[in-house]
Amino acid sequence: MRKIFTFIGFVSMIAFSNAQIVINEIYGGGGNAGSTLKNDYVILKNIGSTQASLNGATLQYAPAASTFTQYHTLPNITLNPGQTYLIQEATGGGGTVNLPTPDFIATTVINFDGSPNPSVGIGIAVTSGKIVIANNAVQVTGPTSSNVVDFVGYGSAANQYEGSGPAPSPTTTTAIKRISGDTNDNTVDFTVGAANPINSTGGTLAIADVDFNYSKFNFIKNSFVKDNEIIFGGEINNVKVFNMFGQVVKESPTKSAYNLDVKELPKGNYIVTGTIDDNPVSQKILKD
Repeated sequence: MRKIFTFIGFVSMIAFSNAQIVINEIYGGGGNAGSTLKNDYVILKNIGSTQASLNGATLQYAPAASTFTQYHTLPNITLNPGQTYLIQEATGGGGTVNLPTPDFIATTVINFDGSPNPSVGIGIAVTSGKIVIANNAVQVTGPTSSNVVDFVGYGSAANQYEGSGPAPSPTTTTAIKRISGDTNDNTVDFTVGAANPINSTGGTLAIADVDFNYSKFNFIKNSFVKDNEIIFGGEINNVKVFNMFGQVVKESPTKSAYNLDVKELPKGNYIVTGTIDDNPVSQKILKD
């Protein structure tokens, strides 16, 4: 996410109160074969500690390796800290389950080339694509475009993304979900989990926390690490520790682990990733 509201005084005069509203979840399997949900969706979230607004913003979409081709406007919204906002997008025509009451149903989609777009909502590709919140209707060209508020490239075919790599690739039944905050690195900030849309009345707990930290068993028992050792709630495979710049700073010396010694790491925040039964899990820790 581009921090465009923090240091330059005059920027506060533009339509956004600050860059706290980010893309929290993307699902492109709606109505496809094998999916129960009828519609694609995007969830926004205020990850800051104060209210934040969007006014004049657009949600823009690009195929994985192409330019941004289409967009729709977003309403003037204000989100409280931790509040989510569910946007209903296009359908593949199948599925049996409606989304929970959307906060916004995208209807009119506009093509940047001026050609007609009959789609009701954006048709989001299942496994790879690019989605961006922009502060106007100017076509975004990449993650560093001046009008980018938050940029997400997902799937291995995505040719643009924030940070060191794209977010992982979802399926017709899974979505990519923000783990916690925003490190400006899509591969670190997102993981894959069961599609579970939540609207603005659905609570403030991060969706990734619900899916991974408290189902099956607690991924990490001591997210506040005081004794130089991370203790897992069970056997975890492929454990890696990332710093907040998206760099791998520690890996488990064995394929599977029940704990990990991190005494050589300095104090601070880290993101730990791994797999449980081939499903990715992630959690933020604070090393004291």
